[in-house]
Amino acid sequence: MSNQTGVIVFASQKGGSGKTTLSGHVAVEAERAGDGPVALIDTDPQGSLAKWWNARESKAPAFAQVPIQDLEEGIAHLKRNGFRLIVIDTPPAVTESISYVVAHSDLVVVPTRPSPHDLRAVGPTVDIVESFGKSLVFVVNSATARARITGETAVALSQHGVVAPVTLHNRVEFAASMIDGRTVSEIRSDSKSAQEVSTLWSYLRERVARIVAAGAVAEADRADFTASVLSPARASDASDEDDFDEIEFPDELGLPINPAMTPRQAPAPAPLPSAAQTHSPAQAVAPQAPAAPRNGHASGWDGVDRRKIDRGPPRGAPERRRAGFGRRGLN
Repeated sequence: MSNQTGVIVFASQKGGSGKTTLSGHVAVEAERAGDGPVALIDTDPQGSLAKWWNARESKAPAFAQVPIQDLEEGIAHLKRNGFRLIVIDTPPAVTESISYVVAHSDLVVVPTRPSPHDLRAVGPTVDIVESFGKSLVFVVNSATARARITGETAVALSQHGVVAPVTLHNRVEFAASMIDGRTVSEIRSDSKSAQEVSTLWSYLRERVARIVAAGAVAEADRADFTASVLSPARASDASDEDDFDEIEFPDELGLPINPAMTPRQAPAPAPLPSAAQTHSPAQAVAPQAPAAPRNGHASGWDGVDRRKIDRGPPRGAPERRRAGFGRRGLN
């Protein structure tokens, strides 16, 4: 992962989907892969993830006791202290608290078992994630090997979001490893369960890295835009443009020329094309002679005065005009 901190939230309305088990396994696998330090946050009132961590001998991943009302400040504190991954477990319900947790996530992972009940329960979780514009990944969990319903579940989930390309199968070692605060990778790293967890983290790692990198680029662009708009240099440029009105420009009326300005010579107008250039020889147009003046007047006036004749008021209307005021007297 990059040096930026990623926040992964495991959420599902359905209880028993495996949120707590996957939270612990993904956090440990990230530490084992060198993508730590990792911090765990448990927002479930039952505290299952906290009890599992208290049974661990290893101090990694770290556990952060953060009340949900202080989640934003707690995440900021972990980021300042150099944690590169924060994994948050949520309770099995759709409440305002889960919405608040999802709002502070980079990626939301929804574990789903291949059963009709689990499929029916994904709707409210998807709605919450989409309302905040967050990225979502489904993980088919506790699947039965070579069962037809496993493939059908993946197809059904793909209609609502991205499905992880790895399926975690139902094995006793997943639950057994959680008894003493360990994971399947710590008990037997060459097992199929450990390989599935490793593949899952590799996929989630790439997803989170892209999301965090895109967010960092967007934040940098906003910072550059703000700096470019509010920079003092921009203000000085604007003052230079305001001085434009004080410059005196010469014109044909003989106004004085500002000595600070270097006069620019206007380019000479291009000559108009001749008739021979614009027409073919067969279509050459002969110059027309000026029209002869009508009735001997060079202005073209034909001697007819076309002013309207004063015919008086309309028929049936009284005469209201009086003599004078520049008009001829009325007879």
